[in-house]
Amino acid sequence: MTDAISSILSQIRAHEMRARGPLADAPAGNAINPRDLRPDAPGRAGGVEAPGFSETLNNALDGVSRAQRVSSELQTAFEMGDPRADLARVMVAMQQSSVAFKATAEVRNRLVQAYQDVMNMPI
Repeated sequence: MTDAISSILSQIRAHEMRARGPLADAPAGNAINPRDLRPDAPGRAGGVEAPGFSETLNNALDGVSRAQRVSSELQTAFEMGDPRADLARVMVAMQQSSVAFKATAEVRNRLVQAYQDVMNMPI
């Protein structure tokens, strides 16, 4: 179950990187570096911690919100006849926000299921 959640989170991070446009090859600021997870790893700076789960989740939710806002703004600009908002850009932005929202809903469903599994475990 943890692998599934990690997979969904990595897909959200990949989507966020694609949504950045020309900076898509740059690593995400909230990317989890596997070296940071091991305290004995070489090259790990003392006192620097990997982002926590809540911070990672908040960043992912902010990315989804940003994608939806951009999509809405492009759609409104297209409807008002702005020549910079062509139909292709509007459709791509709408699909990106749709995929991001669906991925977020899937993560939520997985987290709820994991919570229910833990709560139903015998003591």
